[in-house]
Amino acid sequence: MLARLTTFAIDGLASRRITVEVDLRTGLPGFTIVGRGDAAVRESRERVHSAVRNSGFEFPNRRVTVNLAPAYLPKSGPGYDLATACGLLVASGQVPAEHADRWAVFGELSLGGELRPCGGALAVAEGARRHGLEGLIVPRACVAEARLVDGVAVAGVDDLAGVAAILRGEEPPEPPPLRAPADPEPVEDLSDVRGHALPIRALTIAAAGGHNILLVGPPGTGKTMLARRLAGILPPLTQDEALEVTRIHSLAGLRHGVHGLATARPFRAPHHTISASGLVGGGHQPGPGEASLAHHGVLFLDELSEFARSALDALRQPLEDRRVTIVRGQRAAVLPTQFMLAAATNPCPCGRGARSCECTTADHRRHHRRLSGPLLDRVDLHVPVERPDEHALVAGPVTTSADVREAVLAARERQEARLAGSGATCNADAPAAFAPRAADLRAGARETLRAAYAQGALSARGHARVLRVARTIADLDRDDDVGAAHILEALALRRSSDLTEEEHG
Repeated sequence: MLARLTTFAIDGLASRRITVEVDLRTGLPGFTIVGRGDAAVRESRERVHSAVRNSGFEFPNRRVTVNLAPAYLPKSGPGYDLATACGLLVASGQVPAEHADRWAVFGELSLGGELRPCGGALAVAEGARRHGLEGLIVPRACVAEARLVDGVAVAGVDDLAGVAAILRGEEPPEPPPLRAPADPEPVEDLSDVRGHALPIRALTIAAAGGHNILLVGPPGTGKTMLARRLAGILPPLTQDEALEVTRIHSLAGLRHGVHGLATARPFRAPHHTISASGLVGGGHQPGPGEASLAHHGVLFLDELSEFARSALDALRQPLEDRRVTIVRGQRAAVLPTQFMLAAATNPCPCGRGARSCECTTADHRRHHRRLSGPLLDRVDLHVPVERPDEHALVAGPVTTSADVREAVLAARERQEARLAGSGATCNADAPAAFAPRAADLRAGARETLRAAYAQGALSARGHARVLRVARTIADLDRDDDVGAAHILEALALRRSSDLTEEEHG
């Protein structure tokens, strides 16, 4: 007898419908799974066999063939366990087939028949709605996430016996009550910072316009402390952004035990030993890297000069295109990478900076060669971070995150109104057609920018980025036009670090 059930495969960040076909035939007992499954899929034979028997059902003593269609799509992970087990029960007549086509099933089975959660429940629920299925059966631990998708009934079940009861036509169990949102983790505040008025101003501009920022200074001056407070001054996630962040983190297995939508913007800080594929995504089955996990948030690269040059160069296209395409085995996965880059580095190998540096010219050149010049050209703000003096350490804070966030929100509102219809929400992401126009520049600003470009201090990309930063500064000042002072501040922030022009070579 042949039985068919529906489940879903994770393909990049989306879900693909999979038909699980189970065929029982007379002959020597055997259990075969075909359809380009990986080791986890092949090992599901043992999990399904034990789960069926330990749930009070009879495992058919016949030749069992399971096909995961379409056969050309590689399958990975244990999420096909439940569909395979249900197909066995339907094909052997232990569960009627009349309700099987109404439900999609997704989940991992334990040897005892209990359902274990799998990453990607939100993407699977979106797939079930997209294909017009009436309902989706998932492990109870995943039901809160799957219920974030409207238009599809979601049943959370504890074990295989409960799933069989639903397929017999019984009413699904009552969904667990929605838990109250957990108290958000305390956000690091700028009120903890002493001194550093210039870096705080640069962080404000970066957050207001979505610009990339590089902090350069000796060890212990507060570069990491400042960068870790950047996410706390960004605007809150919109509903669509929260859904995207939740989907990505669910697929990466970062939301086990977490209920509801993501509420905070991501802040990712990978170690400098990370590989290029770990940073931008990849693997045998293409999956999100740190750049995608930081989508709609901040990617912080501490000790930038210690990262492998290949990893830094791999970031160049994702920074420009806001997405990365990973190709493996004639298959392509497009992963979103709309993040703010924050980086920190020492000015030289000894780290002491210009005042007491012991490095030679050759040491400086080797240090600068470790930094990707094309990547640094995509960083809008280069900010020196000096050691605060003794008076700043005992004085009160320069500002608080709440005050900075209020200014950032006001600037973002101006940008959203100006960029309406472009698909962008901040100056850094504005397409060329919506970039600040020459008509928005006052005469003095136009001449200042022209002179800076004529001197060779800017690349063509740098020219456009300085203009966008100046537009953000004008938004913070609630000014409709970009003035010379805005251009000068944008130029100063782009060229004010201790790194020399060799970084752009």
